[in-house]
Amino acid sequence: MSILVVIINKFHFCCKHSHLQLKMLEKKGNFNMERVIQEFDEVTRNASIVQRETLKMILEENGDTEYLQGLGLGGRTDIESFRACVPLVTHHDLEPYIQRIVDGDTAPILTGKPVTSISLSSGTTQGKPKYLVFNEELVHNTMQIYRVSYAFRNREFPIENGKALQFIYGSKQFKTNGGLTATTATTNVYRSHQFKSTMLDIQSQCTSPDEVIFGSDFQQSLYCHLLCGLLYADQVQFVSATFAHSLVVAFQSFEKDWEELCRDIKTGVLSSRITNPSIRNAVSAILRPDPELADSIYRKCEGLSNWYGVIPELWTNAKYVYGIMTGSMEHYTRKLGHYAGRLPLVCAEYGSSEGWIAANVDPLTPPDSANFVVLPDIGFFEFIPLRGSDNCALSEPIGLTEVQVGEEYEIIMTTFAGLYRYRLGDVVRVEGFYNSTPRLKFICRGNLILSINIDKNTEKDLQLAVDEATKLLSAEKKLDLLDFTSHADMASDPGHYVIFWELNTDAKDEVLQNCCDCMDRTFIDAGYVGSRKIGTIGPLELRVVERGTFRKVLYHYLSRGTSVGQFKTPRCVGPSNKVVLEILNGHVIKRFSSMAYD
Repeated sequence: MSILVVIINKFHFCCKHSHLQLKMLEKKGNFNMERVIQEFDEVTRNASIVQRETLKMILEENGDTEYLQGLGLGGRTDIESFRACVPLVTHHDLEPYIQRIVDGDTAPILTGKPVTSISLSSGTTQGKPKYLVFNEELVHNTMQIYRVSYAFRNREFPIENGKALQFIYGSKQFKTNGGLTATTATTNVYRSHQFKSTMLDIQSQCTSPDEVIFGSDFQQSLYCHLLCGLLYADQVQFVSATFAHSLVVAFQSFEKDWEELCRDIKTGVLSSRITNPSIRNAVSAILRPDPELADSIYRKCEGLSNWYGVIPELWTNAKYVYGIMTGSMEHYTRKLGHYAGRLPLVCAEYGSSEGWIAANVDPLTPPDSANFVVLPDIGFFEFIPLRGSDNCALSEPIGLTEVQVGEEYEIIMTTFAGLYRYRLGDVVRVEGFYNSTPRLKFICRGNLILSINIDKNTEKDLQLAVDEATKLLSAEKKLDLLDFTSHADMASDPGHYVIFWELNTDAKDEVLQNCCDCMDRTFIDAGYVGSRKIGTIGPLELRVVERGTFRKVLYHYLSRGTSVGQFKTPRCVGPSNKVVLEILNGHVIKRFSSMAYD
């Protein structure tokens, strides 16, 4: 028998039995790091074959759906027929189909298997959440990528039996017109029966009870996450959240609340600020008077300099700090590194509300250099080659193993959850290969663009401009940029870029004017520079907002059902996102207009 047949037969066997294997592992609590890495090496060595077989499985499972039948695929499962029949789509193209599912149509519209619930994206990118199909395949993919990432992390940072201080949060749920439960993708995962058993299996049990994770009040849940983390401090092996932003928010809150937390531990009585009955009962059940622990925490906090290294100081057995730290999260890594002190920052997996894509197999790599290895059996992936600063499509999509090192691409996903040739909108650069599957570096969201007329500046361009300007802030003692966003103001004539900044303390007007000029000069897109020189784009404007303004933006999204763990500060606020613009503009305390082109 040829090696090709052996690989294909083994792949089919593994896929068909994956759910059974996962349940057996959950039951036994038996995680074999070397076996997980060995299996990952096998599928990545044969990525081209695995991709072809993965697509075949997706189409066999979903070939009778209304969507694929209507495209004339006729039961064919090969890549060539798939590409010839199935067009590239965005979420907008699939909305009518998803809406029918939301409204209760139980026919096989996008997936062959029943839809178990609906996921909501965070809504921070487009200003409103997107509906997405959620099913058991996505849960399985999540557990798969958790295990792969943990195996590589644990090889570098071996951890003992213990817990994880995880700042994770459920979000509001509601019933759709069709009776399906709708909530964020992360909440769907946290509520799955597989989540807890997998966390136990990979030694990542949360220090907080479920009542805290799924509490209805973010502030109360955050306070109790911190309290429970302190109560189990000697057992905590690592500190994590879905996004770096959530970790920074948590320890900014700790700076304000640490003395009250110490009182709770000393007296064994939970703060009166916790009014939610289920949270209060659950946390009170594990809270006992411990004056010795409280005094130890108090002494350590008093001895810190500007909270540097607070995490390893209080959680002495923690090996690393973990979360998504790329893209729009890069900005928070400096502050998070301050809290983490000597502990390494380790990037989490690469994915989206639509599905997972890649794992971090090099946990020692710092966040600004992190890349992610695509799992070839988690979905079928294509890549649109891009060129130039405006990310124009260069040619038709190519396959996973056909990408070139150093080139940039837009990702196309086909998943087990009803997405076929779906344009995710993410721009990535190929940094190399792990066996025969690519290593991807996230560059930016391709559809987040500042533009007035012929200019096009991406999220990455904005980040570079802000980074360059904040170098001027670093010269000022204890002056730090907490958060930022942007807006293309078309109401003025001519239109111009507006950058909103929130600082941790007051800054001199001279410094802020220089920062404003610096950002204007750092946007080097030819269309922008030319338009600025001839005056068809006006001077960039820096608007400094009151402290706490971006927290108000966060609360706005929470009020709409977004989970804290899924929240990302929108880096470009469009004109349709009126509420966020009102929050920002309503709290401006200083304005500066660029003189860079005067």
